[in-house]
Amino acid sequence: MIKHILQGLQGYAGAFGLISKLKLWKYFFIPIIISFVTAVIISISAYGLSDNIGNFIAKVWFWDWGKETFTTISSFIGGFVVVALGLILYKHIIMALSAPFMSPVSEKIEAHLTSIQQHQHRNTSFSEQLSRGIRINLRNLTRELLLTIPILILSFIPFVGIISSFLLFLTQAYYAGFGNMDYTLERHFKYRESIDFVRRYRGVAIGNGIVFMLFLLIPVIGVILVLPLSVTAASLKTVQLIKADIN
Repeated sequence: MIKHILQGLQGYAGAFGLISKLKLWKYFFIPIIISFVTAVIISISAYGLSDNIGNFIAKVWFWDWGKETFTTISSFIGGFVVVALGLILYKHIIMALSAPFMSPVSEKIEAHLTSIQQHQHRNTSFSEQLSRGIRINLRNLTRELLLTIPILILSFIPFVGIISSFLLFLTQAYYAGFGNMDYTLERHFKYRESIDFVRRYRGVAIGNGIVFMLFLLIPVIGVILVLPLSVTAASLKTVQLIKADIN
């Protein structure tokens, strides 16, 4: 697992240079707009909802003593929950809607790595790529929420909260890397086969997703660069894994 996580991280080493070398920036224009607009909408919604959730949680405290302190804590908890859920929604929305634009990027990277300009794999249309992206990300969104909700509940327990925060980050990283890898996998495998492939190399998905999540901590620039670099890094490693499996 550790070895695969390191492989996922290593994919970023030459990502920026490869994008420039293959002149791929033009393919990221619309996905960057999608990413930025989605981030703004979710950020505004999170700002408004955090207080509402905090006030809702604060109603549990019936006593007058400590009411103000508990309300403050509740607001913080509300903000934490909204941010966590917001990040989940953000990444699945942008990865699903960007699928038709990211698949050509992945294909050009594969052609560069294999020196095969016309691949003989599955040929999919724009609508099929969009449909596949939506299907994969709806599936991942559902599973991620089922894992995230109990982790969030555990995070309220003293000391356990530190471990649960780490688990939450790794969970988000895994599904981010999953989505990035599927832009390459969709040409090679059907839906169920792709899921099985990522499960075998879940460490690579986590490694890719770790950097994806860290990029989101960088204001504005992170939202702009997260897709170009993470998709390129995932494509590099996924192509290598597929070749290794064949050989």
